[in-house]
Amino acid sequence: MKGLTVVAALLICLLTGGAATTTFEFSNKCSYSVWVGTLSGANNPPLSQTGFHLPASSSSSLIAPPTWSGRFWGRTFCSTDSSGHFSCLTGDCGTTKISCNGAGGSPPATLIEITLGSNGSADFYDVSLVDGYNLPVAVGPIGGTGDCQLAGCQSDLNGKCPPELAVDGPGGLVIACKSACEAFGDPRDCCTGAYGSPSTCGPTNYSTLFKTACPMAYSYAYDDRTSTFTCVGPNSYTLTFCP
Repeated sequence: MKGLTVVAALLICLLTGGAATTTFEFSNKCSYSVWVGTLSGANNPPLSQTGFHLPASSSSSLIAPPTWSGRFWGRTFCSTDSSGHFSCLTGDCGTTKISCNGAGGSPPATLIEITLGSNGSADFYDVSLVDGYNLPVAVGPIGGTGDCQLAGCQSDLNGKCPPELAVDGPGGLVIACKSACEAFGDPRDCCTGAYGSPSTCGPTNYSTLFKTACPMAYSYAYDDRTSTFTCVGPNSYTLTFCP
């Protein structure tokens, strides 16, 4: 894996005229396997892997080109059926394969969102619960200057999830917690319609529950002030499941 990472970095470096790349270092501290999903933003190239298996207590890495933006998430309770179709009970991207191939994760799923800066401008990164929650995650830069804080949701929201938002898995275990928007479709919960602006869409009882448990993560669409983090010039990021 390390040899492939070095080769990928050299190829990206050549294609981008020597501009700096960024390494994403993934670590799984959960007691169970996580299947990572990756999705590049519009007009951004896909990374070398759009989905991969990350066993418990293991790590892996991906290289991103300059100014890349996109998201990462963990999929859980995954398996392959007798016909060879791969699927997950949380965060599934619907491709029937481990690779997501340009598809996003099905909510509820905890999202890591990153936009890399250019020419000395800041990177932006956050952890979002706007699409719900399925497992605890944290993301933080290595190196760089500026704020450069650790962002994330390190609490077990599944254990605190209201019954009306809970997603039950094997044996009645709560394996994910829906957003109120997904559960009820109310414009106030979704920040849509008459509530489609920062001045009209504020926190609700449900988003406040998420925010109290995870103050360093987005709890609703306009929760920017305490949820978006910046760092100038880090050479890598750590992305940890079950930190």
